[in-house]
Amino acid sequence: MSPRPVASRCASPSYFEIRQQVIYRLGEERPRKASDLEGKKVAVIAGSAHAEEMRELARRYPDLMWEEISDVDAMELVEMVDQGKLHYAVVDSNAYAVHRGLYPNTGIAFNLTQFQPVAWALPQGSDDSLYRAARRFMLRANTNGMVAELREEFFGHVSKLNAGGAQAFAKSSRERLPRWRETMQKVADDYQLDWHLLAALSYQESHWNPRAKSRTGVRGLMMLTRSTARDLGVNRLDPEESIEGGARYIVQIRDKIPERIREPDRTWMALAAYNVGYGHLEDARVLTEKMGGNPDRWTDVRDHLPLLAKRQYHKNTKHGYARGWEPVTYVQNIRHYQALLSWSSRIEEQRLAAADAEAAQELADSTQIDVEAAAASAL
Repeated sequence: MSPRPVASRCASPSYFEIRQQVIYRLGEERPRKASDLEGKKVAVIAGSAHAEEMRELARRYPDLMWEEISDVDAMELVEMVDQGKLHYAVVDSNAYAVHRGLYPNTGIAFNLTQFQPVAWALPQGSDDSLYRAARRFMLRANTNGMVAELREEFFGHVSKLNAGGAQAFAKSSRERLPRWRETMQKVADDYQLDWHLLAALSYQESHWNPRAKSRTGVRGLMMLTRSTARDLGVNRLDPEESIEGGARYIVQIRDKIPERIREPDRTWMALAAYNVGYGHLEDARVLTEKMGGNPDRWTDVRDHLPLLAKRQYHKNTKHGYARGWEPVTYVQNIRHYQALLSWSSRIEEQRLAAADAEAAQELADSTQIDVEAAAASAL
């Protein structure tokens, strides 16, 4: 739910900014401004800041209509737009950016608001101790890097997945992934990996195409080089062996990274090395430290990796030139795909649980009817 506007006295310092965005279905008429929403079916979450914004807009546009829906989240509204059940939905920009890839038929029509600060809303009263404690905490979190770390963890992976990319990912998730999902889950479990991460890595490498081949000669679901496949003892053209080999290889790389580097930075660096090579990752870490950054933090190393493509920097490195911008995009994409797959799995689990509960209730109701019928006949 979007935060409501609150008086400065009862709000903590801001820790994030969002915009309210109008989401529409691609291929349908795209609204460009608030007046274009008049006469259309617009949905918002009941009791949200989006509903308040619509009430404000209705003062200027009397024909504006909207529906406030309870017991849904923002992405359920977007799903309804994706399926053509709604004309438009209003959601927060951060939520849509993270999950857009799951709804390839949707797009941003326009920004309904400018950036708005997000803060903790606190009750007003004569005792302001909670307000003062929250203020101290948020000021400290904003200055000691906690907020920056959380922002990176939850939103740093968001990639600029366009409509075509979103549609390709959604199509492959439906048509290709199910064939390899069970194998990926088993292999990931064997190597103590998140299977969503392994699947995301495979999608980034081959789009889950077991016959994929690049111009440089890497092949298979995990796009292994000939020498890497030989070292791993796997046939890279065999899908199951490719998956097992890729999982073992990413774990081997991760194990080479110094133990002092914490997760998830350790995994992000391993992914970068999977793409660009471990030697170039180490060059980037050395360069990061020389330039005052933290070589054990992915965000710092990420900022310095592109410098490996510039002669003034790579001429003094051990492994020389590298297309350092590529692993940056590579890791970002994998993180995004992993988040989408994880979210999709949660939705699937919730729907299965709801279906099971409904079936159980129907069985209980049916049993009760049978019992009542038997009792009636006995009389």
